[in-house]
Amino acid sequence: MKAIALAYHDVFEVQPVQDDGRRRHPSRYALSRVKFRQHLESIPVRPHDSPVTTTDRFQDGENHIPVLLTFDDGALGSFTCVAEELEKNNWRGHFFIVSTWIGKSGFMDAQQIRELRSRGHVIGSHSCSHPERMSKLGWADLVKEWKESCSVLADVLGQKVNVASVPNGYYSKAVAQSAAEAGLEILFNSTPTQTANLVDGCLVLGRYSIQAGDSPGLSGALTCQRWPRWRQEVLWDVKEAAKIAGGPAYLAMRTLFLSRRASASDAQSK
Repeated sequence: MKAIALAYHDVFEVQPVQDDGRRRHPSRYALSRVKFRQHLESIPVRPHDSPVTTTDRFQDGENHIPVLLTFDDGALGSFTCVAEELEKNNWRGHFFIVSTWIGKSGFMDAQQIRELRSRGHVIGSHSCSHPERMSKLGWADLVKEWKESCSVLADVLGQKVNVASVPNGYYSKAVAQSAAEAGLEILFNSTPTQTANLVDGCLVLGRYSIQAGDSPGLSGALTCQRWPRWRQEVLWDVKEAAKIAGGPAYLAMRTLFLSRRASASDAQSK
């Protein structure tokens, strides 16, 4: 199977997303509602044959590569902005929830999550605690992250949760194996690729990232042009090599760089 999955995070109506004490620099991935709408408008729409679908609707053998739209973390904008914009095109998204953040300030509560599911959107796990480097956890902790989050979400929804995404891009084979052990059937990571693979019966899908500074045309370009996908794939390989070589030092340098860039951006906006 092949699929083109796009990874979004927060979408805000008026005020930009502020650092919330739970995530590192969430504003890096936050889009205004207007800009998010422009991203969606750039995705080509074919009459009666839209490529945008969900994992629970896609049928293997269709004559196009499916486009899957995913949203990490469970921020409130998923309910107040994203769902309505998707539904204008009769599209549905995948919303991945950090279970311990449900109902916290800036995040969806249980009722909102249930409503999204009742409207046809896919609800999945984004772990229970959003670990900084999930691939570095031991086996027992990995299984716990998936099992506990899926259990909480199953109680919220009244149905089994079988799809998830990996937080912070720290993926490994063990992360997928533990997801399979927890009963998950589909796992999205952050590797920019169209090609899916099976790990212990769990289908692993890559994703192409959308960030705050990206042109609104990028979403559409990723769905139908090779060059933007190839660019993300090459940059990802370089970043992965730096992660392996740098270990914890890479994370520290990345945090410092993002902090300085955010401070510069704030200064320019004043």
